[in-house]
Amino acid sequence: MSAANAIGSAGVAILLVAFLLNLIGTLNPGSLLYRVLNALGAGLSCYASWIIGFLPFVILEATWCIVAIVAILKPKSPS
Repeated sequence: MSAANAIGSAGVAILLVAFLLNLIGTLNPGSLLYRVLNALGAGLSCYASWIIGFLPFVILEATWCIVAIVAILKPKSPS
């Protein structure tokens, strides 16, 4: 397995685990862990897409990663 495939597979696996945990109600989409998993998974997937030179997914995953990082950094509103 190439490095790009290994990195991309890890990234996609992280994204899918976060999505599955959200679907079954184990992980709240507003939680810090969910946001971190999205940023990490999207970042790895973006990097793998960059390695193989597939620009459409570089743009998609970079956007996803940036949005997740912004959500991580966003101050929590008082409840």
